[in-house]
Amino acid sequence: MLYKVISLQILIGLCFCFSSFNLLAAIGVYEFKDETKQLRFQQLTAELRCPKCQNQNLADSNAEIAQDLRTKVYQMLQAEKADAEIIEYMLARYGEFVLYKPRLTLQTALLWYGPFLLLAFGIIIIGFILRQRAKTFTEVNKNTLPSVDNKKLAALLNPTEDKK
Repeated sequence: MLYKVISLQILIGLCFCFSSFNLLAAIGVYEFKDETKQLRFQQLTAELRCPKCQNQNLADSNAEIAQDLRTKVYQMLQAEKADAEIIEYMLARYGEFVLYKPRLTLQTALLWYGPFLLLAFGIIIIGFILRQRAKTFTEVNKNTLPSVDNKKLAALLNPTEDKK
């Protein structure tokens, strides 16, 4: 019985050892003729987001699609494409999501500035409501007080009128 338990443990341990080799990521090595292309490659892969990972850029992602996109960026750089052309290619293929820093469009402007506009609109509405309540409160108090008390109240509120 003990022999079966030990052999089962060894078998499970071997399965873990051999399955961990699949977790190792292949590192793509790209050779560049000059340092400027290498810097452009690093900058572009840092600016573009992996469509699968959604929270990593192409440089950091180990997903297969990120590897393919890094290769595509490398090929386009070797073909002397400009950075704008490479970004436009990625945008046409994967949409605005592929950019870490989205362009300023109507949708992104509403997303970024919409809450502030709603807050300002809410403050204006609250101010309008409070002003209306204050007017209503003073009108109600004027109508409910006797005329003598109204004069005293007016004198207290406007002390400059008594001095004239």
